[in-house]
Amino acid sequence: MTQPPASLYQSELTSLPLVQRGKVRDIYAVDDDHLLIVTTDRLSAFDVVLPDPVPGKGEVLTRVSDFWFRHLGDVIANHVAAMPLERAVPDADDRAQIAGRATVVRRLRALPVEAIVRGYLSGSGWQDYRNNGAVCGIPLPTGLQQAEQLPEPIYTPSTKAEVGDHDENVAFEATAASLGHDLAAQVRDTALELYRRAAAYAAPRGIIIADTKFEFGLDADDRLTLIDEALTPDSSRFWPAAEYRVGTSPPSFDKQYVRDYLETLDWDKTAPGPHLPETVIRRTADKYREAERLLVS
Repeated sequence: MTQPPASLYQSELTSLPLVQRGKVRDIYAVDDDHLLIVTTDRLSAFDVVLPDPVPGKGEVLTRVSDFWFRHLGDVIANHVAAMPLERAVPDADDRAQIAGRATVVRRLRALPVEAIVRGYLSGSGWQDYRNNGAVCGIPLPTGLQQAEQLPEPIYTPSTKAEVGDHDENVAFEATAASLGHDLAAQVRDTALELYRRAAAYAAPRGIIIADTKFEFGLDADDRLTLIDEALTPDSSRFWPAAEYRVGTSPPSFDKQYVRDYLETLDWDKTAPGPHLPETVIRRTADKYREAERLLVS
């Protein structure tokens, strides 16, 4: 029997100063030009960090992101640095703690926007469409069904909330007001191109990418750069193509499975989050690994 992977809910490095703990990632300072991102097994849903880790999840997210950073490198540069982990974290015990889930990245100025691209009508977008015939203020044709592919992918940005707060959908004009029109347009156009490229790659491998979110930063020369994670089961809605049917909510490789379970509970979607049953944790871990197998293997 295969031994299940060990879990890491929170890293505790002694050799580097902690900069921030996000919903899933712990960030440490390496030097003036580099940071260390540790992807833990924490899981957030409805912008609340749940109390139970999903074993091996952080390692899957790290490998999947690394794959997409390489695969889409001709579209946009990313934040991954050339510095080896041994140089960034010389302490052997610290390295052992974060093995397989750490990435050395360049320090960049993160933009305060989540660049969300939707290719299919699902989740909050489906609810929005049912209510007013639009998604995040973008009018769509009448008569669309749940999970139906949109005529063209749409860009629906949101604010980037602090841990414990909720992201808020905003219009493109709001991002233009905060970033400047040219930079906001570059973020939009780059996010759409990344989505199109990724969706075209995933489709023949049995995965439909219904929607995803990207984050960007600026380097010292103000060049737009892809940061955080890329096209993982945490940041995307992945559907198995073989089970996809228009008019229903398809099964999912991503944490939508956990959201669906949480919707059955008497929980107001504020912290603290509820504990997950072992069966839900195990099934979620299996879904993450299956998505990685189909995309990366």
